[in-house]
Amino acid sequence: MKSVVLKGRGASSNPDCRYQLDVRDSVDDEWYFDQTADKIKTTVTRDSSKTIITKNNSPDVPFTNSVNPYRGCEHGCIYCFARPTHAYLDLSPGLDFESKLIIKPDAPKLLEKALRAKNYQCQPLALGSNTDPYQPIEREYKLTRQVLEVLAEFKHPVAIITKSSLIERDIDILSEMAKLNLAEVMVSVATLDKDIARTLEPRASSPSRRLKTIERLAAANIPTGVLVAPMIPVLTDPELENIVKRCAEAGVKKAGYILLRLPLEVAPLFEEWLQTHYPLKAEHVLTRIRDTRAGQLYNSEFGSRMRGEGPFAAIIGRRFDKVCRGAQLNTERLTLDTDHFRIPERFVPQMELF
Repeated sequence: MKSVVLKGRGASSNPDCRYQLDVRDSVDDEWYFDQTADKIKTTVTRDSSKTIITKNNSPDVPFTNSVNPYRGCEHGCIYCFARPTHAYLDLSPGLDFESKLIIKPDAPKLLEKALRAKNYQCQPLALGSNTDPYQPIEREYKLTRQVLEVLAEFKHPVAIITKSSLIERDIDILSEMAKLNLAEVMVSVATLDKDIARTLEPRASSPSRRLKTIERLAAANIPTGVLVAPMIPVLTDPELENIVKRCAEAGVKKAGYILLRLPLEVAPLFEEWLQTHYPLKAEHVLTRIRDTRAGQLYNSEFGSRMRGEGPFAAIIGRRFDKVCRGAQLNTERLTLDTDHFRIPERFVPQMELF
């Protein structure tokens, strides 16, 4: 059945959750007519989690602790590796992921509680490790800003990953934290081609707008880098050098890249997107992806899942290193400071005089 292009959405379908016992298959009996709404409305529900800090021990992830105020992401990036997490909620990693969002309204209070714990050991906290902390609904709920306010009060270091210009709203907090070496930002840029970005990341800030965001963060003396991610073979990898150079001109001091990852349901969703928007390139793109993933569309092994393997992946790595050297990026390693961490006085009970 032909995929339906939905304006402002990355996915074209809503595949069943992999944990469902019943699976539904669409069959074209020649009587089919498109019943998909022209617009999928975004809905928001509340999460009643009792904790907010997520821990990981992955050897290829540069942080241990993270906070995610939102589940699901309205940016709708078709390649998002977090899509499969919606299956844990009995929701589809397809359209549900970008339209049925879950917020954690107690995130700031839960974070305060966690940081005040006697056994808490301060280490940099990542924001944006799963879904974007500055996705569109952040304008209304401001959970990310509230989390930053808590971190600033505790003088706790934070590393942020985003592709949204909304982060400029919080420059006031981040610039003050940066003075104590408590904040850094990585802006994600997958492509500078606005036509590709329009369907690849339909509700994210445009590539040109992200360059302006980098300029403004750098001008506020906030350590800023670019994460060229995902690097999509054939489709966006020719832009690698230009992306790094343009971001260096905008003010980044560091850069990283991640090769396209297609875990679980992301693989068929990405294939569907390719066939819908780039049918003439689809097979070439998929072949190159398999060349970097031991013949598969994805290999989850630590050490290779972020960069891939094989000759094509190695060439991308060498190209990246060369352009970074030319742009004088990654010359210094930034280590966020944990020595300033303290529990604010308002949480410290005063002793009675009598």
